[in-house]
Amino acid sequence: MEMALRRVCVFCGSSAGNRPEYRAAAEAFARELAARRIGLVFGGGCVGLMGHVADAVLAAGGHAIGVIPDALIAREIAHVGLPDLRVVHSMHERKALMADLADAFVALPGGFGTFEELCEAITWTQLGLHEKRCGLLNVGGFYDPLLSLFDGAMKAGFIKAASRAIIFATDDPRALLDRLAAPLDLPEGLWLRSTEQT
Repeated sequence: MEMALRRVCVFCGSSAGNRPEYRAAAEAFARELAARRIGLVFGGGCVGLMGHVADAVLAAGGHAIGVIPDALIAREIAHVGLPDLRVVHSMHERKALMADLADAFVALPGGFGTFEELCEAITWTQLGLHEKRCGLLNVGGFYDPLLSLFDGAMKAGFIKAASRAIIFATDDPRALLDRLAAPLDLPEGLWLRSTEQT
């Protein structure tokens, strides 16, 4: 039975990248969110893919919540067009609030910050701190190297197969949202049985 997704947290770059398909995919995903009446939770900036996702959601009549630390308002240029922009004091508060507001997580192409946020969300699911799905919009194979790293860590005995299943990837926004709405079926006590494989 599918769960109702109220909001999806999107991690993505404060840069737009150097391929036009990154922006196109971000905007297509944003339009699909709006069409399904699923709210966007994101980092609150108006630049890069962050800005493109938010702009496309708002243009399609959707709702977006931005969360940005006060120290980054100038650097990431806070999105002043948002009806709901929440300013926090630290990156830790930002990530915690974004996680609290969302029912699932999606990573679009991005850099170190995107990778860190994604891996933290996956880890929180593995630890049982929340039961939220994590997906990748794998534009043009952008995340293939990261997925290979995860698979290699599983083969090397550092990630359980059940934990590896927390994260999935597709280049299709519709398929991504469909799967995010599916129940997360993790073995009970996954982390307790995996203390040596994190």
